[in-house]
Amino acid sequence: MQNQAIPTLLPVYQRADVAFERGEGAWLYDREGRRWLDMMSGIAVTALGHCHPHLVRAVQEQAAKLWHVSNIVRIPELERLADRLVAATFADTCFVCNSGAEALECAIKMARRYWHEQGEPERHRIVTFEGAFHGRTMATVSAAGGKKLIDGFAPLLPGFDIVPWGDHEAFNAAVGPETAAVLIEPIQGEGGVRVVPDECLKGIRLLCDQQGALLILDEVQTGMGRTGTLFYHEQVGIEPDIMPIAKALGGGFPVGACLATARAASGMTAGTHGSTFGGNPLACAVANAVLDVMLEEGFLEGVRERGAQLIGGLEELRRRYPAAIAEVRGRGLMAGIRTEAPNSDWARRLRDHGVVPVTASDNVVRLFPPLTATAEDIAFGLDAVEAVCREVAG
Repeated sequence: MQNQAIPTLLPVYQRADVAFERGEGAWLYDREGRRWLDMMSGIAVTALGHCHPHLVRAVQEQAAKLWHVSNIVRIPELERLADRLVAATFADTCFVCNSGAEALECAIKMARRYWHEQGEPERHRIVTFEGAFHGRTMATVSAAGGKKLIDGFAPLLPGFDIVPWGDHEAFNAAVGPETAAVLIEPIQGEGGVRVVPDECLKGIRLLCDQQGALLILDEVQTGMGRTGTLFYHEQVGIEPDIMPIAKALGGGFPVGACLATARAASGMTAGTHGSTFGGNPLACAVANAVLDVMLEEGFLEGVRERGAQLIGGLEELRRRYPAAIAEVRGRGLMAGIRTEAPNSDWARRLRDHGVVPVTASDNVVRLFPPLTATAEDIAFGLDAVEAVCREVAG
């Protein structure tokens, strides 16, 4: 018998009162036929927009052939995806899974397993940073440690040393002989589009090298072209040892991956990890289709051009409306505006003007349009931001 005190859908989200029934490119259409510019992209997921023809064909063709088998047999689509991800990155190997949280779980296990196999099981601690978001599993909320993530879920998984964001002394003190790895988002997404300065990332890489620790870069949100390069660390000039990715990898289809060097992955032998659905033919066909588009000549250059348009336009609005916008953050098409008014009010007002944003911590509104958005799409979004600036500035 149904309990009327709770809805049939577990109420863990505060949903806006709008429902979309179809999408095309950078645009969504609700049940009443109203058109909305999608500057959320499913939180950096639908990077190629909605119903991209190449992705639609990939789904249709693979769905008509084979959806799922098992990782106890070879999967050609999975092998092709792994070959292409390795060829395009620092990595020597990868594990394909279903989500960013699963990719982070693999990364955490990989780092600890590496030191176990080196005969140093006491090196199991992982240094992380306040304000981070790595997922909602027990390991990933333990790694991030934010009150909203962990409240009521104790006891947490031990072995994480969480240091204040930007506190160099605390970070240097935290990395020691028991440190297996350092885990960091090069740009905190949920934490407010906070960009780690290049010199800090280079310093973290250097300290990991000096201490022998592994560097795990969480590029679940920053990766797959979002910042103007395939992965953000390419712009900084460093390489991680382990890199979890997901979100845009499937363009909206659930798929993630954990990429790693041969050294970092050396402990992950047969039976140490697995996934029932990870690497299934349907997911891998879609991920390969995403790579087809993103690796085309000129694609990422276009992302950089539209990113400059978006962030440059927001900076101009900040100068013109300082009472509305306190700060502009981000890289490429991963933009954040720290607002003077509550960000929830900003989000509501932007929706009133036909734009779908997403909020973040530190009173930030995130604007993550599809990487395929046109200059005209970006201009529409900037016009909506300016309209809200005029309203909140009074």
